[in-house]
Amino acid sequence: MKVEKMQIKNNQGFLNYIYEYYRSLDLHEILLMFEGQVTHRIMKTLSNLVEEQLSKSGENEVVRRRVFHVMVESLQNISRHAETLEQEGLSCPGRGLIMIDNRKESCNITTGNVIDHYQMEELTEFLAKINHLDGESLDEMYMKQLGEGHLSSRGGAGLGFIDIRRKTGNPIEYHFITIDERTSFFIFVSKISK
Repeated sequence: MKVEKMQIKNNQGFLNYIYEYYRSLDLHEILLMFEGQVTHRIMKTLSNLVEEQLSKSGENEVVRRRVFHVMVESLQNISRHAETLEQEGLSCPGRGLIMIDNRKESCNITTGNVIDHYQMEELTEFLAKINHLDGESLDEMYMKQLGEGHLSSRGGAGLGFIDIRRKTGNPIEYHFITIDERTSFFIFVSKISK
């Protein structure tokens, strides 16, 4: 998996990235776009909205459950691990963005949040590792992590990423966009095939 590193100019790089991705979609394909602080209440509201839209569109139950599961895992990741973003003297804790698009062949969940640079190497190695594992190996890794509870420096065991990879069956796409000398914007894309 290629890790993309881009320098942000005027702190707009991650918004430009998302905007270009957004422009590549037809308007009717976008189920949800949200940027802000991710709280439990926000997670519940967004999950209900997406589930309602997928039901109305006639999406099958298996796809709906997978989208719901991956969305909740992704939002929990933002809620727990997003760094506080400091802009113009204002502190913005736990902020992130999520976009869900519903295409003919897949539903894609794109999330993004600010992380410290020191997390990039660990995340890159971990995501590259799980992208190369088959279903049985992912199940074994999940059970091992669950049992041994090896925690990262941020207190996570990577179970959410492993579970997303298991549920989708597709490689995870990820990018890091440099914000400043201390932080980057972590973009994470999960694809749920139909």
